[in-house]
Amino acid sequence: MSMGAVLGWLVLAAVAPGAAHLRAGRRRTGLVLLGCYAAGLLALLAIGLTTDNLLGSLTEDSWLTAIVIGAVVLGLAWFALIVHSFAVLRPGRLPQNGQIVSGVLAGLLAVAVVVPFGWVANFVWTSQKTLNDIFQNPSDDETPAAAPAESPDDPWGGQRRVNILLLGGDADDNRTGVRTDSMNLASIDVQSGNTVLFSLPRNLEDVRFRPGTPMAQRFPNGFSLPPDAGGGSSDLLNSVWEYADGHPELFGGKQHQGAKVLMDTIGYTLGVKVDWYALVNMWGFARLIDAIGGVTINVEKDVVFGKYNEGLVKAGTRKLKGADAMWYARSRTYSDDFTRMRRQRCVLGAILDQADPATVLTRFNQIAVAAKELIRTDIPRRMLKNLVPLALKVKDAKVSSVQFVPPLINTGYPDWEKIRGIADKALRDAAAKRPAVAATASAQAASPGPSQKKPGKKSAKQSGDDPATGLTEGCGGAL
Repeated sequence: MSMGAVLGWLVLAAVAPGAAHLRAGRRRTGLVLLGCYAAGLLALLAIGLTTDNLLGSLTEDSWLTAIVIGAVVLGLAWFALIVHSFAVLRPGRLPQNGQIVSGVLAGLLAVAVVVPFGWVANFVWTSQKTLNDIFQNPSDDETPAAAPAESPDDPWGGQRRVNILLLGGDADDNRTGVRTDSMNLASIDVQSGNTVLFSLPRNLEDVRFRPGTPMAQRFPNGFSLPPDAGGGSSDLLNSVWEYADGHPELFGGKQHQGAKVLMDTIGYTLGVKVDWYALVNMWGFARLIDAIGGVTINVEKDVVFGKYNEGLVKAGTRKLKGADAMWYARSRTYSDDFTRMRRQRCVLGAILDQADPATVLTRFNQIAVAAKELIRTDIPRRMLKNLVPLALKVKDAKVSSVQFVPPLINTGYPDWEKIRGIADKALRDAAAKRPAVAATASAQAASPGPSQKKPGKKSAKQSGDDPATGLTEGCGGAL
């Protein structure tokens, strides 16, 4: 047998175990190896075809551990297979130069076949570690009351929609507490994946709390505090988490109630039940953008940033690195909160569009490291198997956006019934899979909402254009 034939049969053995043994006359061993290989492929096919929610199941610890162990075992087995296949092909009968060359190439092939299995093991182990770092499995007495009641037949407990509060915090080494400067509630239809994204402004005043709660007892007429020493306000919507965390005495001494209070407050404001929250460190978010290689955005006009206005994100279609993307999303220089909210929505839309599977796979380790450093959530680990297929539905579903900003509402004198009415109508339109129409007085009055504005304050009712828009509408054609 020539050196070329030895190497050819060796390569064939790498993809069809037992082929080299059959060629060498070891019929029984070759058939056993081929039989085991075929049985393994059929078993994998059967698992793929018969396992409900396969992608979701792959987030569970038991599956991930089994895959890591299986990848390691198969990698070692394939290495041994190549070595043994080379031996049975009797390379000793080749000329000396042929023995050396074929031996080196066989060794390289043996190492090469291990690489994919090693990559899979590393990928899955990193995934498992990242998921365990970010998501927890609370005990029964720690499970949020709002969480869906799971059952084998219906993981959503009969809920038609799942509501997740997406928060952007500005935690920093130079700042105490958490201020949630970006607040978006994603309401997702569990059947279709159609999503309505409600954006609430950071500077919403006179925030009302659900009657009977400690915050409502403390602020019966709305969230109101004396001005800060510097003249600033610490009683806006973005301060609710920080205030609740800083006053455990309101909650019988319980610590870290900020997330729970903000979830309940925003749910009461919109007239929905908030199931979970996910808090992203806005500056840590820059690391995630860098991990996916940046985002391409059509910057509609120059955005100035920095303490001395020394920074600039130039207008035009450009690929932004993490820091520039965050400055684009967060700068209020020569601008306002509402323009900033729109730019933040544009960045979210660009990431959703551009974080394709190929990018995620090729940059997975970087994304995993960035994700576990910047995300804080109360989503239970066990619910991931249901959220993964839901997220895939959202990727290809209709995503509309409602921004509660002027002129739709007056942030200084909010019309709470109107806010709740608009939210209710947007959800009904999304459920009916039709575009929302202009907000009307009857829609605004639908179902009782939080207490009306303070006496003497002017209502800000509007009946203008449809408040529900596409996620990237008004983004200058974000790519």
